[in-house]
Amino acid sequence: MGLLGILVALGLLIWLAYRGWSILLLAPAAAILAAALAGEPLLAHWTQTFMASAAQFVMQFFPIFLLGALFGKLMEDSGSVSSIAKFMTERLGHERAVLAVVLAGAIVTYGGVSLFVAFFVIAPMAHQLFRSAAIPRRLMPAAIALGTTTFTMSALPGTPAIQNAIPMPFFGTTPFAAPGLGIIAAIVMFGFGMWWLGRAERSARAKGEGYGDAAPGPDDAEHAAEDLVVRERATTASTFDPPEAIHGRPSDAGPPIALAALPLIIVVAVNLAMSFFVLPRMDGSFLAHPEWDGTSLAAVGGVWAVVTALAVAIVVLIAVNYRRLPALRDSMDAGANASVLPVVSVASLVGFGSVVAALPAFALVRDWVLGIEGGPLVSLAVATNVLAALTGSASGGLTIALDALASTYLKIAHEQGIDPGLLHRVAVIGAGTLDSLPHNGAVVTLLAVCNSTHRESYMDIVMVSIVGGLLALAVVIVLGSAVGSF
Repeated sequence: MGLLGILVALGLLIWLAYRGWSILLLAPAAAILAAALAGEPLLAHWTQTFMASAAQFVMQFFPIFLLGALFGKLMEDSGSVSSIAKFMTERLGHERAVLAVVLAGAIVTYGGVSLFVAFFVIAPMAHQLFRSAAIPRRLMPAAIALGTTTFTMSALPGTPAIQNAIPMPFFGTTPFAAPGLGIIAAIVMFGFGMWWLGRAERSARAKGEGYGDAAPGPDDAEHAAEDLVVRERATTASTFDPPEAIHGRPSDAGPPIALAALPLIIVVAVNLAMSFFVLPRMDGSFLAHPEWDGTSLAAVGGVWAVVTALAVAIVVLIAVNYRRLPALRDSMDAGANASVLPVVSVASLVGFGSVVAALPAFALVRDWVLGIEGGPLVSLAVATNVLAALTGSASGGLTIALDALASTYLKIAHEQGIDPGLLHRVAVIGAGTLDSLPHNGAVVTLLAVCNSTHRESYMDIVMVSIVGGLLALAVVIVLGSAVGSF
């Protein structure tokens, strides 16, 4: 009965979330249902298990959500994201429109700009570029997805994406875990995605298919941001609450490309310096004291590196663009507000997962996962893939998997001589593949912003986001199993 309860609760959570119900209501309700069907104490699981786990997630990762959303909003309102996108367009030209869109998205998201901010800024430019180049509009969501939701989210070492930060407290790793394997995975994702999009573009040209008749309206992004169903699905997929994208006041003119790119460079540089030079030389023994919750530098150092990088970049961004931020307080308020619903939504998913993991029947699930053929890397990849697919959230699925299984995998890693950095990279890439199913918030938002539909564009998103990600994951597992982490 306990296992049936888990499946019923999870099924209802997925079904109602897909229909646009708030995860803030669904997650505790599903957790209580699972506990009830297992004959477990209901209120104890809600207040002690669910809330304790949700609060732990907020405690660990709210600084990244807050600073990430704030940084993204300031980059948007200062015109920096637009300047970078225009620069890529002008340099590459219409004949390489797809590449221009992919690289523009990759540069801003790897530099720390929130996913949905990138969507709202890059999509209108991509419309103009694809129309001028006579490339079918239906390929635009896949091009944006390739640049923003694949290799810069899960593969490139040092990415400040929340998905790359989540494994750090569990495995004691840094944002640069398994850097060589991450770069190889990024090349596979980028190479396969560009091959697929190039093939699709050539096929469309051979058939005489142009941009299409349905031109986007000027308010498409605003309408998508205000759509309640889009919002409910989106808040578990990123660090940014979509309605805040239309608040604040954007600059009339963006900065020169050097100033636009400077904050992004600072994010990467400070993250690198903190991870490899500052924190390794810091005496973190004081963290073992009770007033610091008996933690360690290895457990918090990765988050500290990302938070410091974003904070320094925000200060520099404001300093060099002060006159281009006509309503600085409004922009900062919008960025801060944009972080709240996503972090609480993902924390609620994590709370649901913690209740499920605490039920006696979950031992059957754990034993099944650990018994998957192929070793711990394969089973970890399957666990993160399945949970990300079911929840429609890479960050939610990843945290649920690691909350339940990270200590077991870390023990296996120590016994078998596996570098925790390899576990980190496999887990992140795994969570960033099957999360892109039709109900994923990023997919729904991207299609809305691009004025497209699942029928028109989803298959191409599947190829660049899911198939390319699975290929990269397979390469990392094979190489990691053969030669270890590097």
